[in-house]
Amino acid sequence: MKKLVPDPPLSLPGQFRTPEHDIDTQRIRLALAAHSAETSILNSLKDTVPTSVGHQSMFSVRPGINAEEALVHVSLLLDCAVQVSDEITERASGVERGLIWSMIHSVEMARAVVDSLLDANRPAQTR
Repeated sequence: MKKLVPDPPLSLPGQFRTPEHDIDTQRIRLALAAHSAETSILNSLKDTVPTSVGHQSMFSVRPGINAEEALVHVSLLLDCAVQVSDEITERASGVERGLIWSMIHSVEMARAVVDSLLDANRPAQTR
């Protein structure tokens, strides 16, 4: 039997990206590049210590990273988690979609806390 209606086009990776994600990513990259010599409460925190990622992992957090740089990287990781979750949500259905949206909301809240700490500890002219 010959099909009369063609299959819909396949979705391309990244097709559902939003401009907000790109703007957030750019803001984070600018924050990584702009290191202020001005003191903040983040500078009073100790640097990172070596910490394993997961149980019996060959990966670890590098020692000697200052708190501000570590938080900027956490913010970037949380942004990536939101972007990946958004992609997964497009393909999910039913209960899975609700669970993913719940996870996205939690990650966005965690990122807001990290970004708020970073923003509050930057000089006024860079905010």
